[in-house]
Amino acid sequence: MDPGLGFAISAAFVWGFYIYVLKRSFSNYPPAALTVLINAFAVAWYLPVTITQTGFSSDLFAGFGLSELGVVALTVLSTAVAFVLFLHAISIGDVSYVTPINKIVPMFVLPLEVLLLGQFLTPIQVVGVVVATLAVYVANYDPGGFFKPFVKAARSRPAQLALVSAMCYAISDVGKRVSLQELAIPETLWVPLLLFGVLLVLLPSAIRNPPTAVRGDLPKLALGGAIVALGEHATTLAFALLPASIASPVINTQAIVAVVLGGLLLGERYFRLRLVAAVLAVVGVTLIAM
Repeated sequence: MDPGLGFAISAAFVWGFYIYVLKRSFSNYPPAALTVLINAFAVAWYLPVTITQTGFSSDLFAGFGLSELGVVALTVLSTAVAFVLFLHAISIGDVSYVTPINKIVPMFVLPLEVLLLGQFLTPIQVVGVVVATLAVYVANYDPGGFFKPFVKAARSRPAQLALVSAMCYAISDVGKRVSLQELAIPETLWVPLLLFGVLLVLLPSAIRNPPTAVRGDLPKLALGGAIVALGEHATTLAFALLPASIASPVINTQAIVAVVLGGLLLGERYFRLRLVAAVLAVVGVTLIAM
């Protein structure tokens, strides 16, 4: 197996489990505050890796100009916005409903690579876009007419948030690929750079809307930080070795893990139907990656 593919598959399992943990343990937290707290723990967990593997030197960012800094800043900002929107979506909607919609990220990644990085769209990838779109239809299916699922998605606040989040994640994924390959930022430096950058972006909002109680949840927050550190490490290694249009579909198969856990352990409704939607999303994004 290609090492990059192995890292992408590992990231999918880690992130899928993380989505379940978020819904199960932190649904009462304001999204920005939760992200800041978990990212703080994630940076603390990962910093020893950065120090031992990369170190800190003024030469690390030698040659960085405004364009390079702009790519990093846009990636950090889009990651922060995408995650907060996703947290809002799962806080007011079922994980098994929101996740298949949110994980059609590759539908947006591929056009971005076509426009910005010269990626070519093949007929099989067009089919993948159609299948991934069908996944959104199935996730919203409700007897009563062909167009009813589209109407439901258009009117559903969780679906709207999940879709906008997917668009932001697409920008983030392309930015990661450019940062790690074209800009050659070291992987073990990129992880804390991204996590701390997201923390800074969301810190003002977290201060304005803090959680009511944190001390009792510190062990769970520390565990969440460890999961994020591990997931971001695997994700970073995947994007350092693969095109974004390949890494993103594989990593977003986390939808399967999240839907299964949401249906089996959280007892969410319409589990079988949404499992079909998740499978279709995976098939669609796999075709896109071909």
